[in-house]
Amino acid sequence: MRSFIIILSSLFVQQAFTQTPLTSTEINQFKQHVKQTAQQTETIVSDFVQEKQMEFLNDGAISEGTLTFKSPNAIRWEYTKPYAYEVIFKGNQLTVLDAGSTKNIDLSSNKLFKSFNSLLINSIKGDMFNDEEFSISYYKSDKGFTVHFIPKEKRMSRFIASFQLSFSEKDYQVTQLKLIEPSDDFTLITFKNKQINVPVSDSVFKM
Repeated sequence: MRSFIIILSSLFVQQAFTQTPLTSTEINQFKQHVKQTAQQTETIVSDFVQEKQMEFLNDGAISEGTLTFKSPNAIRWEYTKPYAYEVIFKGNQLTVLDAGSTKNIDLSSNKLFKSFNSLLINSIKGDMFNDEEFSISYYKSDKGFTVHFIPKEKRMSRFIASFQLSFSEKDYQVTQLKLIEPSDDFTLITFKNKQINVPVSDSVFKM
């Protein structure tokens, strides 16, 4: 399970800037903008840098690669540095391709894994403001917006203490994703060179 959490975590960088809570009116406006952006997003191709920070490491473990997303539920994480491997989510299937070996997981048979899959997809799309599943708080900074999510579901909270999504003020796309574990270890993914609604072949997600 922890290896799965580490895969999911491929997403963050801590923010050292001042954050101001949004008012109720600002929250509603922000959510409308983000949901509109998510509804108009059919594909995403983006480079990413992932930092895994652990208490026993003096320096964080850094990985790089490319994310490809295609609506409604296909995601491919292709890691290129320091090691090459791929993680593909498609429908209810998770496939890990590493050093010539393939591992498949049926997400539909595991409620917790299925929840993680939905969490990941909705995070990438920036469309996840479910008050029933999370305690949510909204903030504004000089670099855009940040939303903090704390899981309400007990099983998920054993693996995720909270996670944060950062959004661009310009186009309301997700710029960073940070996953914080109960131990305070975290994974932070920063997206860059993002391309929206470019052609993406289904063969990219072939398992």
